[in-house]
Amino acid sequence: MSAKPQIIAIGGAGLFLDPGNPPLQRYILRQTRSRNPKICFIPTATGDNSIYVAQFYSTFSKLRCRPTHLPFFERAPNIPDLLLSQDLIYVAGGNTKSMLAIWREWQLPKLLRQAWSSGTVLAGVSAGAICWFEMGVTDSWADRLMPLPCLGWLSNACCPHYDSEKDRRPSTHALVKRGALPETLALEDGAAAHFVGRKLLRIVSARPGAGAYRIRKQGNGVIETPLPITTLPGRSS
Repeated sequence: MSAKPQIIAIGGAGLFLDPGNPPLQRYILRQTRSRNPKICFIPTATGDNSIYVAQFYSTFSKLRCRPTHLPFFERAPNIPDLLLSQDLIYVAGGNTKSMLAIWREWQLPKLLRQAWSSGTVLAGVSAGAICWFEMGVTDSWADRLMPLPCLGWLSNACCPHYDSEKDRRPSTHALVKRGALPETLALEDGAAAHFVGRKLLRIVSARPGAGAYRIRKQGNGVIETPLPITTLPGRSS
């Protein structure tokens, strides 16, 4: 396992971004510092959708790792034994509010925090990206984007899909402007924010042009600041 707590938050696309040549997945696996890491997929936000689970195995079975997944909508395994033995835990996108409610019923946040503190790398896309922050921008309910209190392990807020969904930028700006969101990290599809402890180490991108931004309130308006990006190589050596 990795020596330091790490979280890698992916803005969107994730498993469906270039599944035959996944530079972002290789990057995430490398952070475990294991030659053959154990990785567990948590698809709760999709209702354990079989398509997402199959895509996870299709992607990671081509890489040097030992994949498994944690279901909640069929007989669950011994969850502490499963999660606390992993090098990497990867959380799917989907309905964040429902995912967090199920997790709390099963006391999963406590186990995930224990795994994170012991060096297991936590990663995820969309719902699996925003869940680690104080707040996230979500479409989990209603007919518009809303702020959602999340686990709070990382400070401030996060918004995924910043370039692929047209309402994301104006809604995030409006929420920050009126004080419904704190300073917000906005991630485009294919961009990922890599945190070591609670500090942002770097933004990596697996898609040309994918970016990330800091959005904060200033006076009666908002400022959007682009963040430096490290573009990942498209092919393994």
